[in-house]
Amino acid sequence: MADSLEVFHHEFFQDIHSAADADGRYVEDTFLYLFCQHLEEAGELETADRVQYLSPRGIRIDGYGGDPADTDGVLSLIVADYYPEQNVATLTATEMNAIFNRATNFLTKSLDSKFRNSLEETSPAFGLADLIAGRWEQINKIRILLISNRILSERVDGRDAGEVKGVPVSYGVWDLGRLHRYVTSGQGREDIEIDLEDFGGHIPVLPAHLADAGYQAYLAVIPGPQLAAIYDKWGARLLEQNVRVFLQARGNVNKGLRITLENTPEMFFAYNNGIAATAESLTTRQTSDGLVISGIKNLQIVNGGQTTASIHAASRKKENDLSRVFVQMKLSIVDPATALEVVPKISEYANTQNRVNAADFFANHPFHIRMETFSRRMFAPSQDGTFRESKWFYERARGQYLDARAHLTTAQRRKFDLEYPKKQMYTKTDLAKFLMLWRGCPDIVSKGAQKNFAEFAHQIGEEWARNADSFNELFYQHAIAKAIVFRATETQVSNQDWYEGGYRAQIVAHAISKLAHDAEAAGRSVDFDQIWRSQAVSEPMEAALLEAARAANDVLTTPPPSSRNVTEWAKQKACWQRLMNHEVKWPAAWLRQLVPISEVKQAKRSAKKDQRVLNGIEAQTAVLAEGAAFWQQLREWGNARKLLTPIELGVLDVATQIPRKIPSDKQCEIILTVLARLQSEGCQLKLTKTT
Repeated sequence: MADSLEVFHHEFFQDIHSAADADGRYVEDTFLYLFCQHLEEAGELETADRVQYLSPRGIRIDGYGGDPADTDGVLSLIVADYYPEQNVATLTATEMNAIFNRATNFLTKSLDSKFRNSLEETSPAFGLADLIAGRWEQINKIRILLISNRILSERVDGRDAGEVKGVPVSYGVWDLGRLHRYVTSGQGREDIEIDLEDFGGHIPVLPAHLADAGYQAYLAVIPGPQLAAIYDKWGARLLEQNVRVFLQARGNVNKGLRITLENTPEMFFAYNNGIAATAESLTTRQTSDGLVISGIKNLQIVNGGQTTASIHAASRKKENDLSRVFVQMKLSIVDPATALEVVPKISEYANTQNRVNAADFFANHPFHIRMETFSRRMFAPSQDGTFRESKWFYERARGQYLDARAHLTTAQRRKFDLEYPKKQMYTKTDLAKFLMLWRGCPDIVSKGAQKNFAEFAHQIGEEWARNADSFNELFYQHAIAKAIVFRATETQVSNQDWYEGGYRAQIVAHAISKLAHDAEAAGRSVDFDQIWRSQAVSEPMEAALLEAARAANDVLTTPPPSSRNVTEWAKQKACWQRLMNHEVKWPAAWLRQLVPISEVKQAKRSAKKDQRVLNGIEAQTAVLAEGAAFWQQLREWGNARKLLTPIELGVLDVATQIPRKIPSDKQCEIILTVLARLQSEGCQLKLTKTT
């Protein structure tokens, strides 16, 4: 990764301009898009929808963080400060306050019907102003975020919170320095430092670990008002390891919590299972009453997100008495180096109500590991008629691409950039977006990267459990083809005379889903093999995508009176339903390029068979690489605890005699399955010779 602020600024500046050129966007649009991707990953925003409005009368807004009705009554507004020069510049207090004032002016003007009526009804600015006015009675907190590629002056202490018409307003700045610290932190978030003395005082705890266990855990009871206050400050960032926060609640858990909090708060402790949490470290001290916690670093609530959010929501109502609410907490101390592996397991095993599929705890899920393996191994066909082939870099975990380049020499970096061009890097949230559109989910994609990814994780997890061989080389090639289609559509839409700006993301999403829907309805499929081979979209398909985009634009920009915000209309199933029923006259040349679905299904069946063979080869390679001593240790560990069946003991006996005896590919698959199961039982042995 970039190891200095100047290098980071240069790379970020170049990324903005190259992405703007490649995508056909304005530089300011690309700046906001790339910056807000980091804010979504950091948990600062659940989604970031673009709204550009600038008036010479000192009014400005650049985006917002979704409908307050979906964010617990919190309205998040975004205002951008893009500095177009390559040198690192300073943002002064005077400039910061002027920028915040412009955003506040937009907020207050939105409540004025005369101002709203002066805006073009199809514009994003009208949609946001109308949303603010329509939701005002539900809004209980306003956050205004300033994003800047300048450095905030060290003389700036901050900006005091205020209020608008009785609603509290807080201000936050993400400048270049803060973004640099976040991106180079290597942990996927800013530190959360909680001084409990600022939130009602220390918490008594009971140690729940042995001195020699190599692991620390504590039991505590936290007062409801204290938990609500902590959540009020950090919000969903406390729940980022718990993907369920982004999923719709299944069952009646929230309703039951609400009823208890409102009617019998003193019984909450008895009725509720409490929360399971992790932290990197604690500040503790011994008192006359026993051990207490006074500080927590990087608290994560891995089970009990609904409990926490429900208590926080109840705290907003004056009639609720949270002083009678107490919550039990199991707190585990997790080393940051092993957090990605350990925290998902804690969360998975702790979640017993509304069970969350294991796929919800992604990053290390086998699906992503397999996609990453394909991306490092499979060359894409040459695009320019030369013999130079390249690969698509799948970033399974944040920062992998920059990490891979970080310590290379200049010559090695040039070679890396030819093999993995920056324009061919994509993240797991990108992949979720590309694939979900072909699954008929443009409404979910329009809800933002995190919510879309959560639904994608749920679907892929279930499909992986049914048949992991469906995710094979053909699946990977078709996924890249869908990425190519997505990016080509983005570029083409930006160049159309009818495109007025503002809703490109929603138009592209709905256009691709519409094209996929109508092709499937006709018993046909896009020829993804051809797109993979050419690494481009054909002219007939470009024409078809533009027809779909025009239809999507028509539907999106004519929302019903009850939903005049186009961005929010795009997130509704009714919008997608209307587009599905909309008739499009498809180009004849594109229709001739479609292939029968029966052919696609046959190709997928063949690819599954090939994957089964590949699984056996990979399993045998992994088992042989570890050697007999490793498998002897595994056999002894499992046998001592009576965790092995006679068949498993038999195949492990073969492995303990490598190389005199060689286990078959089927036996090796069994051996690796046994290893995974024993690891879940506490075995510390891990494969070391393969990745």
